[in-house]
Amino acid sequence: MFIKEYISDVYKAVKSLLTGMKTTGGYFIRPGEIITQQYPENRDQLNLPERFRGEVVMLHDENNEHACTGCTACELACPNATIKIITKFDVSPEGKKKKALDTFVYHLELCTMCNLCVEACPTGAITMAQNFEHSVFDRSKLTKKLNQPGSKIREGVE
Repeated sequence: MFIKEYISDVYKAVKSLLTGMKTTGGYFIRPGEIITQQYPENRDQLNLPERFRGEVVMLHDENNEHACTGCTACELACPNATIKIITKFDVSPEGKKKKALDTFVYHLELCTMCNLCVEACPTGAITMAQNFEHSVFDRSKLTKKLNQPGSKIREGVE
């Protein structure tokens, strides 16, 4: 009984191995058929899916203006504290204090690319870019400041 099951298991394993080897052998015999993409050489032809999530970026227009109000909705939505919003108070010409974005800190090394921050943003100030080459030797280079130097909030965004 035991030997019969053992021989049956060995037969199934060999059959499975030969099925896989048949597929591999077929690709070996037909070398004209390209199976793999040669990554570093094909960067210009790389075609990533539209829904690919690489990293969070803040959108700026040609006037270096963004739509981030500093509401911290993205920070609250982030499951592992990848985003840190540092705000300041600006005084309007009428003399009213208004909360504004000072620094948008993004810790790429902690990000799970879940897109919850983008979904939570009420003004659409951030989005997921298709950047995927994040290899660095120094981990501190993975902490990014997303708002550009000298940028300000776009008129009409509240």
